[in-house]
Amino acid sequence: MKRNRTVRAASKRRAVALTAGLLSALLCTAPTSAQETALLPKGADIAAMCGSKPIIFGYADGYSGNSWRKTALAEVRDELSRCPNVTEIKSTDAGGDAQKAASDINNLVAQGVNVLLVHPDTGDALLPALRDATAAGVTVVAWEVKLGGEEGVDYAANVTLDTPPIARSWADWIGANLKSGNIVFLGGVPAAPTSQAFFEEFSKGLKKYPETHLLESDYVVTNWNPADAQKAVVGLIAKYPKIDAIATDYGVTAMAAIKVFQQAGLAVPLIATVASNNELNCLYIEAKKSGKSFPYMTRDGSTTMARFAARRAVAAFEGTVNNEPTKVLPYPYADSFAGVDPKCDPSAPPDADLSGLLSDSALKGIFGQ
Repeated sequence: MKRNRTVRAASKRRAVALTAGLLSALLCTAPTSAQETALLPKGADIAAMCGSKPIIFGYADGYSGNSWRKTALAEVRDELSRCPNVTEIKSTDAGGDAQKAASDINNLVAQGVNVLLVHPDTGDALLPALRDATAAGVTVVAWEVKLGGEEGVDYAANVTLDTPPIARSWADWIGANLKSGNIVFLGGVPAAPTSQAFFEEFSKGLKKYPETHLLESDYVVTNWNPADAQKAVVGLIAKYPKIDAIATDYGVTAMAAIKVFQQAGLAVPLIATVASNNELNCLYIEAKKSGKSFPYMTRDGSTTMARFAARRAVAAFEGTVNNEPTKVLPYPYADSFAGVDPKCDPSAPPDADLSGLLSDSALKGIFGQ
């Protein structure tokens, strides 16, 4: 995609203003109730919420097959380490299977967990299992995926990403800097509630930019893994002769797309994502240093959302005070047009998410390095 210097300069000014305005609005907000939004990664001190009742903590993951999920669990373990009354943490992985996800919840309840943190990838299909767990006296908190159901009946709380402003920030960044062109959205597994929500809000946001065009009427399935993402992008390049921008709800997917374009000898389109990792950000930094930079923005700190959910669960069980919001928002971590570079550490594992709150040694421990 070619643009003259005047257009580039104007686009950069608009992008700087957009990013600065968004950061100012977010950083000047001090949420005090569960009806507002918290800016990741930092939150309240869990020490005041720990209470004294012993806790057997359960963690039911619907699909832990990527680095983001492993990091999120490590964030939870690190957060709970500050509560000496958490005597045990039991974790399960349903591998994307809805029936196993429900069975895992039932099994954790049978094993005597007091508190249960659930990542419900299969959405409302898990409500009966959550309701049964709640009825059995377990404090249940679902996180990231927005569920139906009723607080206090199906679960104690539902901590989620504030999807609309994230998706709109992608749309605004692409719209302001691309102006006109073809766009695709890469999501996760089929019918993933989070991908569906992101795609819908992103589509709405692009309506402000009538010269942009979504090439697909739904998100492109990648299963949130690089091999499937590469296959999907190869197919898109074969199908569409011109792709100017890609939005995606996972940084590993974005990285896979970038590599496909580079390997094909094609200019990398605008890339807007969330939940990046060290490999992707080092790839961007190296490209910039070599004079082959590509347009890139990401919002990060998303693994620390699990900490918000863990604190909410502990406080609900212990009867302690937690005034944190149940909606959270990843912060702007990189923006090539605004001159915001992400952190890159060549000595850290490729899968490491350096935008969270884990120490370097903890990150290396997750990935066996």
